Amino acid sequence: MTIVAHVHPYVVGVDTHARHHVYSIVQAKTGELLESQKFPATEAGINRAMTWVLKRTESKMQILWVIEGTASYGAVLTGKVLADGFEVAEAPRVDSQHRYGSGKTDDMDSFQMARTAAGLPVDKLRRPRQGSGVRQAVKILVASRELMTRERTSYINALTALVRSNSLGVDARHALSRIQIEQISAWRQREETVELRIARVEAKRLACHILRLDEQLRSNESELVSLVKISEAAPLLQEKGFGAVSVAKCLAAWSHYGRVRTEAEFASLAGVNPIPASSGNTVRHRLNRGGDRKLNSAIHMVAIVKMTHDEETRAYVARRRQEGKTDREIRRCIKQLYRSSRLPYPQHTTHEPHNHLTDIEESWERTKKREKRQIATK
Repeated sequence: MTIVAHVHPYVVGVDTHARHHVYSIVQAKTGELLESQKFPATEAGINRAMTWVLKRTESKMQILWVIEGTASYGAVLTGKVLADGFEVAEAPRVDSQHRYGSGKTDDMDSFQMARTAAGLPVDKLRRPRQGSGVRQAVKILVASRELMTRERTSYINALTALVRSNSLGVDARHALSRIQIEQISAWRQREETVELRIARVEAKRLACHILRLDEQLRSNESELVSLVKISEAAPLLQEKGFGAVSVAKCLAAWSHYGRVRTEAEFASLAGVNPIPASSGNTVRHRLNRGGDRKLNSAIHMVAIVKMTHDEETRAYVARRRQEGKTDREIRRCIKQLYRSSRLPYPQHTTHEPHNHLTDIEESWERTKKREKRQIATK
């Protein structure tokens, strides 16, 4: 097993903030702190920091940069370091016991993340997500779409509450349809009491805004389709249940070739891998509530679509129901099907989606039998 200290003589840990970043240079083999320094979180400050690191290490491209918040405060720094040809890894989790009795400072945080990374296997380093090109454009569109979707939902709820609490001539016993919203947006002023006049004006304003959001969401989806088709995730569009939005979320999480190395890592990233939670004579698994929840929600919607519209998946669901499984348990099994998802991995094995339905069952049964044998031999 090759660890970071065998490959990189120095590790630079960076604790990032809005106004400044704190850099710590650690000698990888010994874990010794060479020096810590604070620089402004500006372009000039980043250039000064990189010059300072190179002068202190004299090792050119053999430095590993371990940066906290590669997608937020450290995004600009990450892009600059990668553009200059250095290797970058996301900050690893630091054991809280290291802080017990010693407190916490920015200098200590940057030092601890560098020293922790120095002892990790090279293949366990978390590479930052790509912050440029198609993937970055897709990420921006997905974030905008989620914001618009939440805003649209809040406006529909407000409009529904308004027409239900005032006699405006709208049947709001059920959810408002698009036709009703269009009719409300075309309302004109009438001779009526002041409270109904104000309610009608406000209802029209809400309806018009909902229609504008609908148009923006359609434009957003059109942009996503064009970007996904030229990305590495394009084959996913051929899968039943996958649309442009769900594929875009998968691409944003997967990021680029090499970041997610195996199907198991993708399952863990998506939070669809069951976690063993056995104790004594009890053999069970629990849900993984971690991972990328946006990716998990995309796979969740794909599973629901397949359970509704895909004939082979529906046959699988019917058979599992006869075995006593609930719809929730069946859906969890189907979500595991997409751990391969046709995205390219360095250690990728291609599977046909339909074969996974049987593979998942067999894998679960083998795991349960193995755990029962282990318990019986104790």
